Amino acid sequence: MNDDLLFIEEDDDPEVEEFGSWKVLIVDDEPEVHAITRLALNDFVLNGKTLTFISAYSGEEAKACFREHNDIAVVLLDVVMETDEAGLEVANYIRNELENHFTRIILRTGQPGQVPEKEVIINYDINDYKSKTELTSQKLFTVVIAALRSYRDITVIEENRAGLEKIIDASVDLFSAHSLEKFMQGIIQQLASILGCAKDAAYITTAVAATSDAQSKGEKNDELYVFAGNGEYADKEGIPLKNAVSDAQYALCKQAMEKREIVYAEDHVVAYCNSKTQEGALLYLSGLPRRLGENDKHLVRRFSNSVQLAFDNVLKTMDLEKTQREIVERLSKAMDYDEPGSLHATRMSEMAELMASGIGMSDQEIRRLKQAIQLHDVGNSQVPQTILRKNTPLSDDEVFAIRQHAEFGYQILKGSSRPTIQLAATLAREHHERWDGKGYPEGLSGKNILLQSRIAALLDTFDALINGRPYKAPWPIDKVIGVLKEESGRHFDPALVNYLVANISGFEAIQHKYPDTPDYV
Repeated sequence: MNDDLLFIEEDDDPEVEEFGSWKVLIVDDEPEVHAITRLALNDFVLNGKTLTFISAYSGEEAKACFREHNDIAVVLLDVVMETDEAGLEVANYIRNELENHFTRIILRTGQPGQVPEKEVIINYDINDYKSKTELTSQKLFTVVIAALRSYRDITVIEENRAGLEKIIDASVDLFSAHSLEKFMQGIIQQLASILGCAKDAAYITTAVAATSDAQSKGEKNDELYVFAGNGEYADKEGIPLKNAVSDAQYALCKQAMEKREIVYAEDHVVAYCNSKTQEGALLYLSGLPRRLGENDKHLVRRFSNSVQLAFDNVLKTMDLEKTQREIVERLSKAMDYDEPGSLHATRMSEMAELMASGIGMSDQEIRRLKQAIQLHDVGNSQVPQTILRKNTPLSDDEVFAIRQHAEFGYQILKGSSRPTIQLAATLAREHHERWDGKGYPEGLSGKNILLQSRIAALLDTFDALINGRPYKAPWPIDKVIGVLKEESGRHFDPALVNYLVANISGFEAIQHKYPDTPDYV
């Protein structure tokens, strides 16, 4: 090689000070090829990042390097080494076994006729193919810089894709705490990738405290928490900030929060996010690969304000949903036939969630069932309490009056445009239907009865048997299970009975957690 080995940066890459280096793997069984390559690219710099060279002298060594390093940007790969196709086997290993489609693969061969270029490029997902004799130092520079630019752009696109995927996944069920965390993870990952793939990022807020028991009791808690994080902070969600970062980093976060400003340091940034409903929050990114320019800083300012607006709006919606859920719970207790002290509606809600989750219902279906099932006996509000609490045999007229509660409940709840109330109306009407068609009020059978209604029928009976009532003592669990098995295929859906019996410990745990108070029974 007789080209000048000192290369000049091309003008189309902006002068930006970056941190770190690009990893380049040299795979060749000739030591002099390694030495010449290192010498030729010794002064190589792209976007302020130099090269870190890794050497492998066989195909097997190359595979080991990829298992050890998951961030190799470019591999300069010889074809013929310990075998005639060792390099091709490495390429296949990278793409198909490791499923690594980011590393740029440049084949270098001393026998170009032995391995046809067209066939290799098509069959092995190779990014470039060069003969060693044609790859002068200048051409090597050109090939490597093109490969690194491609790798850089692909990784940024992948980071954006991964962040967007988290946002989309979370948006399906945004109003659960877990999904809100995932939503925020996606957002901070988007910003991190835009700024050059920061290693670690976190969204920090006092909002976590707002969901704690202390906050629900009105106790003030301004401590900062990691609400969502990527990289180093992915496993620190819910942890107080002072326990998640160093003292120096914590001081920067406190400075940003107290002064309501964006603080820039060597390789990280702490951005204050203004909030109209809270004390504010912080976006924290560390491990930035370069210093931020004015355009980057403008982006951080815009991003931090937009993120907080989105977060505040979601919290408002979550608060509204919690309010609606509490109204349903209080309404069910107010209109239920049970006297004060009974937690029948609460147990029904918790058991319905357990069963619905276990049989594979969607999150949305589970959430609606958990609320709606609490109103299944709302029709009992129209039945005289003297009949409901009678502890002697009922007359035919009294049995008829009690059976009317199913239709009463339906009439109270029907006509709503809200899916949860629509489901509650159906549950009120159908929860006394039987699998064999001998139930009431319509005599529906089998799968003509809504699945949620079949769940309500089984759980309502289970709860009534295992708990004491004014007219009966609680039954032992073995006796309850025996009755349910006996009624499987007659009164109840056999599949649901099988699930309840197989997972009886979970349902018993709910019974123990929410017992009726002594003054009820």
